[in-house]
Amino acid sequence: MDSSLRQKFIEILGTEHVRPVTPADSISGVQPQFILEPASESQLAAALRLANESKLAVIPRGGGTKLGWGNPPAGTDLILSTSRLNHVVEHAWADLTVTVEAGCTVQTLQETLAKHGQRLALDPLWPERATVGGILSTNDSGALRLRFGALRDLIIGVTITLPDGTLASSGGKVVKNVAGYDLPKLVTGTLGTLGVITRAVFRLHPLPRLMRSFTISGAGPDHAQKLILAIQDSKLAHVALQSRLSGDAGPSVEILFEGTEAGLRAQAMLLPSLCGSVHISEASPSVWSARQDLWSFSNPEENAIAKISILPTDLARTIELLRSVADSTHLQWKSLMYATGLGWLRLEGPSDKLHHALTTLRPTVERMGGSLVLLHRPATSPAFDAWGTSGDSLPLMKSIKHQLDPANTLNPGRFLSGI
Repeated sequence: MDSSLRQKFIEILGTEHVRPVTPADSISGVQPQFILEPASESQLAAALRLANESKLAVIPRGGGTKLGWGNPPAGTDLILSTSRLNHVVEHAWADLTVTVEAGCTVQTLQETLAKHGQRLALDPLWPERATVGGILSTNDSGALRLRFGALRDLIIGVTITLPDGTLASSGGKVVKNVAGYDLPKLVTGTLGTLGVITRAVFRLHPLPRLMRSFTISGAGPDHAQKLILAIQDSKLAHVALQSRLSGDAGPSVEILFEGTEAGLRAQAMLLPSLCGSVHISEASPSVWSARQDLWSFSNPEENAIAKISILPTDLARTIELLRSVADSTHLQWKSLMYATGLGWLRLEGPSDKLHHALTTLRPTVERMGGSLVLLHRPATSPAFDAWGTSGDSLPLMKSIKHQLDPANTLNPGRFLSGI
């Protein structure tokens, strides 16, 4: 970037908010030139418009917790940070809605909502650092989606900045408002390739009075699958249901209840009738951090993490597949599967064996009607597309990308099929 162009960014943002990068700011080994830190939507729009007109590649960034997700960028000139757009704009607690800027961390948002006994009913990774814009762009929720839905079900309004500087808003601040239905859902999970999210409106839920968790252990893969399906088909009012798996232990199933003391007691009395002879014990709330625990490894070069989607009726088959592939490649593995069929897999071992295991697993999972999306890989591993086989929607996705970002300014190459 030449000095005159940098000066134009300084005129928009101020000298202290156009700053040089450090090695920690690299994205999949690609080093940008500068970081831009706007303080308002209008500043962000002006900076993005200038970058677009100057044909610079822009990487939106919130807390930076998931910058490694997706494919490496085809180009990286600027990081556009939302760190200063970090306010809870309006908490309409009587209407159970909140309007929040994209750079606000999830933890800060939840602490604000808790003052009125409310919450955004999702449990993303690293809430103390992850931002609202970041979790929307990566569509990162968690175990609570079983009861409360995914982010697309919780978001009711959004404002985004398009590469040409246009601020586009859709949706509203009341739960029943259906105006602009498409835009909030469209940008959720698109990895910031269509526009930069600047604020969002969510529907809220009350904080639970009490919570109880139980672990069901001693079931083999087939029994665990039947148990999960039976619980799902029962009258239990559970809010989360997951199974934890590993190469050196059989599956354990965990279930979470929320409610009053009497309600929780009734749920606890009904649960054994569905479980048969397996062991049931009270579980610590820490079992619901199992997804985040998968990321607790000391050597990034000997670990790979993937998000898996399967049919809930294929859980036992998937367990056997993971065990077979890991054994044949001499890899350690751990997995977490939700009752919805979404799950996470961690493989540990040399990078060449990780690559071999992933190239074996993906086509098999896809033939089962599922998917395998790679979220973390060793920097030294052979090239491996993060997303896998594209479906029939790819032409439509490319058309939308061309309409909203014709110069391919935002996150170029990082999304499905190089979008």
